[in-house]
Amino acid sequence: MSDVLTIGWAPYALIFATLLCAYVIFGIAGFGTALVASPILAVFIPVAKIVPLLALMDLFAAVVNVSRDGRNADWRELRRLVPMMILGSLVGAAILLTTRPEFLLPALGIFVTGYALYSLSGLKPQRAFSSTAAYPFGSVGGVFSALFGSGGFIYAIYLSGRLPSKEAMRITQTTLIGLSTLTRVVLFALAGVYLDSSLLWLALFLAPGMLIGVTVGRRITLTMSREQFLKVINVVVLVSGVALIVRYYL
Repeated sequence: MSDVLTIGWAPYALIFATLLCAYVIFGIAGFGTALVASPILAVFIPVAKIVPLLALMDLFAAVVNVSRDGRNADWRELRRLVPMMILGSLVGAAILLTTRPEFLLPALGIFVTGYALYSLSGLKPQRAFSSTAAYPFGSVGGVFSALFGSGGFIYAIYLSGRLPSKEAMRITQTTLIGLSTLTRVVLFALAGVYLDSSLLWLALFLAPGMLIGVTVGRRITLTMSREQFLKVINVVVLVSGVALIVRYYL
């Protein structure tokens, strides 16, 4: 617990506000927590603690959302995506152990940024992906989840081209992130990461911000049209793509 106390209450207030904003985005889009929170957390918390902290909180945020709205998830899409996500995660872990995966960042960042700009431009007609697109999207999302802890935007691109209901998109996305995060939490637990009591105390102190954030995000989503929801998703995807490119060159 000492690590939590030594950051001071003013930094803690900033971290709390940052997490609250991050989980508003999570409550709306079903992903994006690390994108919003990591830069601020890295100023005050050792980088080695950020990934397990956010993994633990994302898992519980997903559980909260699924417990409320899990009946709206599209389980057919989950049955297609989850096996490919697992396979992709294994491939990503192998890449991580055998090579330097950073070279993949700019290529993915350019693709994701271009796709989001194209979607936001309004130039394309509304188009649906075929169900077979679950294989590349699910596996690539799994690879990048294993490599960099960020594959949610890949699933979001696929689901936005498959599901007509914004609520089904949101909760299906959240369920995917919850399952992906569960794997990481189990691995961190087996590695003894959560034996660090200061990390658990920090997660506990920040939990109210997470709960408020996902609740506010959910309520915002309920007031949106599908078109407004897709614009928010594409903006988050766009920022994710730019962040990948910046991450590579910094």
